[in-house]
This record gives sequence, C-alpha cells and structure tokens, in this order.
Amino acid sequence: MNLKQLRAFREVMLTGSISEAARNLYRTQPAISSSISNLEQDLRCELFSRRGGRLHPVPEAHYLFEESSALLNRLNSIERNMRSLRDLEQGEIRIVSMPGPSAFLLPELISRFTESRSDVLVTLTTRTSPQVQQLLSTQQYDVGLADMGTMQDADSALVHHEALRFECLCAMRADDPMASLPQITAHDLDSKPMAALLPANETYQNTVAAFQDADCTFNLRYQMQYFIPLFKFVEAGQAYSLVDPLSAHSYRILRGNDVQLTFTPFRPVVPLMTSIITPAHRSLSRLAKAFAQALREEIRRIGIDFTQAELSTVSAD
Repeated sequence: MNLKQLRAFREVMLTGSISEAARNLYRTQPAISSSISNLEQDLRCELFSRRGGRLHPVPEAHYLFEESSALLNRLNSIERNMRSLRDLEQGEIRIVSMPGPSAFLLPELISRFTESRSDVLVTLTTRTSPQVQQLLSTQQYDVGLADMGTMQDADSALVHHEALRFECLCAMRADDPMASLPQITAHDLDSKPMAALLPANETYQNTVAAFQDADCTFNLRYQMQYFIPLFKFVEAGQAYSLVDPLSAHSYRILRGNDVQLTFTPFRPVVPLMTSIITPAHRSLSRLAKAFAQALREEIRRIGIDFTQAELSTVSAD
C-alpha cells in the first residue's frame, strides 16, 4: 500500500468514477484501475464490487476511506506548512534583549518583519545583558541583543557573539547653544552636569576616562541603570549625557514628531560594544536567520544614520 494508491482510491470514492478520478489526478484510466487493483491485492481485501460497469464500495472501503482521508489531509497540511516555512511565512522566533532595545527598537522591527507574515509567532523577553547570554546558552532562544560592556565573561562555547562597535553621542536639548556644533568634546562639557550609567558599566568607565584624559571635570549628577531614563533629565535641561545610537534611535521612536533632543558625535571617542547573540549548538530556522539578518541590517543602518560612518564589526568568539 502506497500514497499513490491511496490517492487514487480516495478520488474514486469521492467521484464514484474511474474516468473522473483519472481526470482529477491527471492520470490515465488504466493507471487508476491498476492502482485500485494493486491496492486490493496488497490489502488482500476487495474494496469494490463491479456491477454494470461501475464500482460499488463495500463496507471495508468506507473504513479505509475515512482513515486514508485523515492521513492524506495530514500530509497535505505538512506539505503546505513546509512550503510556508521555506517561504518564511510561518514559524516561531524567540528573542531576548536588554531593556533599551526591547522597549522601542525591537517592537518596531518585529512589526515590520511580521507585517506580511500573519502566521509567525514572536516572543520577546526582556532581561539584563548577562541574563540574555545565559538564556541563549540554554539553546531555547533564537536571537539575543546585549551590551557586552556589562558581561563579565562574554566568552562561551554555548553561544555565538557578533559584536558591533558604536561611538557614543552627546545628547542635549535641541535649543542648547552647543547644538549647532559638528561635534562635542570633553572640554565643551567640562564641569557641566552629566547623566550616566552606573559605575560598573564599561561605558561609564570609558566616559570618565575620556574626561580625565582631556584634563576635564566629569560632573556626575544622575545615574541610571539604562540609557532610556536619562533622556528625561536631558530634556529638562538638567544634564547632558553620552549615549549609544540605539538608545538615540529608541528616543526618536518614543517621541515621534515631538523630538526635543539632538545627538552629536563626541570626542574623544567613547566606544560601546553591543552583541547579537545566537545559540552555538542549535541551528536557527530559516525564519530566525532572516530576522537575525534584519536585526543586523537595522543596527548597521542606525549606526550609519547617527555617525555617517561605517559601523565596524569585530569578532568576539
């Protein structure tokens, strides 16, 4: 018993005619008749009685019709689903990200990615950067986005890192007297109130080092765990802040047409390393690979938009 025989049998049961079954299946009548005969021989059971030149199903045929229809319908469903998976129209993506991008950047990207893919399920989880790596290490998530500067040990045989290097920007009010400058230096911000990340963060340490190297005073007024909350103090004119382009982009999404801040390159350079993380011991689906590529391109585009320079990719394996 094979699928070709079952398809011929089902079509004969549905149409009641060898000739019509042959037309529907684009086969010849002798081929359909042979399939039915071979099926009966394989099963050692008569499925039709031949009377008046027509086939009349026996009770056993009705049982086989029910069972074979369920099987063939299931196979058809599998074929459709596999085509959808191949064409990136169906599937699931599990994403875990540090808080900043998960609030604005990633939802916007996910919305665009799934706009024409109504059967795609996306799960987005928010965790700290070290937790992002830990969850990817379980091989249960597809894509992670994390700040490498907050991970004590980014080396792992369980995940792959694609590290992207950014140069921090100076966030200030759009009506600030310095907003028209092509770049902001540590001397421009000497002794001015600053909003920054917590001291354990590498970006904070690099910022302080940049002021020290320029023999300038770093006047810390506000400290937060993430960049996004710092914008409130900058909008109020209470502080300046050095932020990464992803956070600046998130701010623009948040504010829409009511953008109150401007973002200007800062010198000396204060670097920030962000990593796209994928599991090392589980192959990504075509859908997850496509999303990872979309995320990669979006991050590069944002970096170029804010710095007008190519964003460099470095190996972190």
